[in-house]
Amino acid sequence: MKHFLRMLIQVCLYFYCKFLWRCLKFVMRKLTGKCELQRICYSTKPGASRTMKIETSLRDSKSKLLQTSVSVHPDVIEKTIEDIMELKKINPDVNPQLGISLQACLLQIVGYRNLIADVEKLRREPYDSENPQHEEMLLKLWKFLKPNTPLESRISKQWCEIGFQGDDPKTDFRGMGLLGLYNLQYFAERDAAAAQQVLSDSLHPKFSKFSKTEWEKKRMDKAIGYSFAIVGINITDLAYNLLISGTLKTHFYNIAPEAPTLSHFQQTFCYLMHEFHKFWIEEDPMDIMEFNRVREKFRKRIVKQLQNPDMALCPHFAASEGLINM
Repeated sequence: MKHFLRMLIQVCLYFYCKFLWRCLKFVMRKLTGKCELQRICYSTKPGASRTMKIETSLRDSKSKLLQTSVSVHPDVIEKTIEDIMELKKINPDVNPQLGISLQACLLQIVGYRNLIADVEKLRREPYDSENPQHEEMLLKLWKFLKPNTPLESRISKQWCEIGFQGDDPKTDFRGMGLLGLYNLQYFAERDAAAAQQVLSDSLHPKFSKFSKTEWEKKRMDKAIGYSFAIVGINITDLAYNLLISGTLKTHFYNIAPEAPTLSHFQQTFCYLMHEFHKFWIEEDPMDIMEFNRVREKFRKRIVKQLQNPDMALCPHFAASEGLINM
């Protein structure tokens, strides 16, 4: 009975607050002569703050046109903006900047949804050793990470040298499908020097770029390494969940002037891989069994950073040179 009453109170509060919000929007429209979309665009700077407010306003609108605008095809965004302006009785000749601002926001909103679909498609596609393209990507990963060491055979214990668990890496891709391979290859190819350094440090952490003084200061006497490829697949899982939950909207809406793409996601993976490596060394775990604890602590730090609407995960590595800040 108590549970039912609590649920009833929550439902009543929800509809009460929604009613108040609608009343407030009506009053603001009468006082300012501007609809909520205009007020957001004119008072909020470009980036995550504006786009997320626009997204919420459209999604929570009682208008079907506005509700569905966040999931239209990119090709009809311009027409959708025209329909919204007409519905809101806004003259585009008098308010030319509004259409431009709304279009930029919708490109990001729709692009984020499409990015989720693209990433999910890769995650669901299993690695197939009979597929020449899959095999080529895997062999390229070895070549980028170990350019001076030939791979003796496709099935080989050498794969353990770059952090796979056995002599055939295909079994390690089961959790994240092709997405894990795509991300690892992107990191190894686009930021080769950093990827090779991270791989080396993961194998020989005491010989990383930290000086002897820094090691002693941080008491990094244990210097536990980790399996590079397996951790890369695990960080892919982290990036995937940040994307699906919407946490990465802050980052993408701040760095992608239009629709975020798969390349933006892969660049974000590179950043997370780079930062997790530093975080792991700084945490100085007792053994590899502490991986889940360190990973969860790292995840919470990233989530906290992304709660700042002005946050963009700093692109300080080679793979991010193409990023454009809004």
